[in-house]
Amino acid sequence: MTTPQQPIQSPFDAASTAAQVMAGIDLTGKLAVITGGYAGLGLVTTQSLIAAGARVIVPARDPARARAALAGVAGVEVMEMDLMQPASIHAFSQQVLSKGQPVSLLINCAGVMASPLMRDADGHESQFATNHLGHYRLTCGLWPALVAAGNARVICVSSRGHQIDGVNFDDIDFLQRPYDKWAAYGQSKSANALFATALDKRGRDHGVRAFSLHPGQILTDLSRHLSQEEIAAFDVLDEQGQQRLNPETGLKTVDQGAATILWCATSPALTGLGGVYCEDCNMAMLNESQMGRKGVARWAVDPEMAERLWAVSEQWTGMTAG
Repeated sequence: MTTPQQPIQSPFDAASTAAQVMAGIDLTGKLAVITGGYAGLGLVTTQSLIAAGARVIVPARDPARARAALAGVAGVEVMEMDLMQPASIHAFSQQVLSKGQPVSLLINCAGVMASPLMRDADGHESQFATNHLGHYRLTCGLWPALVAAGNARVICVSSRGHQIDGVNFDDIDFLQRPYDKWAAYGQSKSANALFATALDKRGRDHGVRAFSLHPGQILTDLSRHLSQEEIAAFDVLDEQGQQRLNPETGLKTVDQGAATILWCATSPALTGLGGVYCEDCNMAMLNESQMGRKGVARWAVDPEMAERLWAVSEQWTGMTAG
């Protein structure tokens, strides 16, 4: 089934909270894996899924830090994993598979934004390597457990930042062009959306559906590489230095931002659908030209571009799914 990229009837909107979206949702006995599940949007997502009865595994590069952040949260297990290290992802995936338990939800929430130029061991630019390739490896590694669930969802946290740039297939790793941290971020977020499109195509016959989303413009640890001047230029702070709140324009609380993640992960309204980009607890409309406005750029949900990205990802990682 092909899902049109357009809104559906949803009882929720830009201002909806995690608690409102999760009201009446029962995840008893379900297992979820959430990258970045110990901070910001990921932490609210972890807490909300556990409150609904799920068990949650949080992979973390720094397990001690993650355990400290999750202290007192019952039903969560922290395991070591580094999205920049293929061997670490493989070891984590094998540990999860060895439990013999289906994974009903995989929420790819961790990420980096506008970081200085760094490369992984294979020479891939770090934002693309972390935000896309790491999650591609993780999804492929957990594929048997996702299929075993019979009705699983993979959620890829993208961003309105995807509108900055599409995937430059001629120079993904900035080997020929000067490095631009924002172009690199936009490329990685477009990759998140394209990955969901390609994954859903492969997963739907196995009971695995995939969605990407924009949670909102929210000041979290994701902005750690930005200067105070850069943050101020986004006009997200008021005169007292507090974050402005206007959900309709995307300026949300962490709780409101996590709502769209949780809606994609659990909403019955999305049964039988997939491969689309969402925002404000709904499927998004196409945005043909307005940078920074609601909607998804056509290039980020283009099936041909999605297949091209899948082929590159498969070649670079030696892994696949479906």
